[in-house]
Amino acid sequence: MTENELKQLLRKGEDSRQQFKQSINNGNALAAEMVAFSNGLGGTIFVGIDDAGRIVGVSEQDLQVLNQLIANTASQSVRPAINPITENIVTKQGLVVAIQIAQGINKPYMDAQGFFWVKSGADKRRVTAREEIQRMYQSANLLHADVVPVTGMGIEMLDRDYFNQFVMKQYGEMPDDLAISYSQLLSNMNLMQDGVFNLAGALLFCKMPSIKLPVFIVKAVAYPGNDIHLDRYIESQDIEGKLETVFNNSLAFLLRQLRRVQRKRNVNTEGELEIPRIALEELLINALVHRDYFISAPIRMFIFDNRIEIISPGHLPNNLTVDHIKNGNSNIRNPVLASFAAKILPYRGLGNGIRRALKAYPEIELIDDREGSQFKVIIARDES
Repeated sequence: MTENELKQLLRKGEDSRQQFKQSINNGNALAAEMVAFSNGLGGTIFVGIDDAGRIVGVSEQDLQVLNQLIANTASQSVRPAINPITENIVTKQGLVVAIQIAQGINKPYMDAQGFFWVKSGADKRRVTAREEIQRMYQSANLLHADVVPVTGMGIEMLDRDYFNQFVMKQYGEMPDDLAISYSQLLSNMNLMQDGVFNLAGALLFCKMPSIKLPVFIVKAVAYPGNDIHLDRYIESQDIEGKLETVFNNSLAFLLRQLRRVQRKRNVNTEGELEIPRIALEELLINALVHRDYFISAPIRMFIFDNRIEIISPGHLPNNLTVDHIKNGNSNIRNPVLASFAAKILPYRGLGNGIRRALKAYPEIELIDDREGSQFKVIIARDES
């Protein structure tokens, strides 16, 4: 990097990708910066720059100490260890050391004290919320929300009739004929551990999951006009129960609000739904199965005269983008839940639900809101 290139970068100021330090002599502070960049998109720490972005330089004596500190910190105080690249930039005002830290491939990273750090604008912050730490492990495919045990949900919560019907349909035998206990069978199916349901098991087969999981429901409201009203609505419902029940009742709520159009058919016929049923099914399944269950919030479903909004907690996982999912790419956030949903819901194959919905009804907008940690689907309606 030349002096002119450095000065151009300095004019931009500090941001999520570059940090200025007049000097560094504390290994813990340096480790925190390295961890934050590694957990983010990577970046560069410029040493020899004051907070105002002016070059103050690093002395030759300080340079030797700094290089040793960088090497020791990256290998001993960042877990897992990283390999930063340093570059010495000669300027008229003195030497500047650029420490380049790549986006980590083994996230999440922590410092030697066990603290997780992430970038927050030009600054960094320590992650303390359990849900956020869980999501960091989730993004690295080290932890899935659907296998986390649900405290207080034991075998007594099982809807035995419903579960019996599922087992009979899938395996051709009743659980009582398999010569093992219900707890062992559910454990073998990866839905229970040590007599406690995991999230997938609770959502799929418990009588009333919302007793222990009150936020994992669908809140649906139909409004008159095109805006949210605080005190006026056509219909409102909190939809809870087993996954299949939530799906069926959410779909029924949508269908009750839809118009039927003739589309050049005989006026005496019932007409077609303004939005094809298959599109609604695919979008609902996507919301229920692929939402982020580490976020304690319901799925929200709003119906207006000109659109329907389905808002799922959690943005798209990892580096998945809207263009990726439009092309059939997927990253399964809840693999156990997805595997059973394929047997219970009208699931037509992994990764292609959004494509099928768009093919059936192209007037669908997909918004991956990473700052708000939500995924929004907007389905246009014809008001005429």
